[in-house]
This record gives sequence, structure tokens and C-alpha cells, in this order.
Amino acid sequence: MRLFWTFFWTFLLVQMATYVIGSMQGIPYNFSTGALLGAIFTILVIIVASLIPDEPIEHH
Repeated sequence: MRLFWTFFWTFLLVQMATYVIGSMQGIPYNFSTGALLGAIFTILVIIVASLIPDEPIEHH
């Protein structure tokens, strides 16, 4: 379920960013570009989350 919500929110945020940046540059909105970037960013977020340790670090 965690992976679904990660994909869901990443997909929505990337679609929003694609629309806003394209609008600022005068480029027409392209759903497929946002979908591809959303999938890439989702994979990157999952990889980064798996690399970060979960357990607390002991203070020496």
C-alpha cells in the first residue's frame, strides 16, 4: 500500500509541475511526458527511501 500512495502522490505532483512549467514556457500540456517523469521519480523516491537507514544511530 505504501508503494501505491508513493506512486499516486508523485504522479499527481509531477503532472502539476509539468503543467505549470509548460504553461510558464508557453508549451502545450503533454500528459505522456508527465506520466513518464512520474514513473521515473517514483522509482527514484523508492530507491532513496530504501537506502536511508530506519534504526536510530547510537551516540558515542
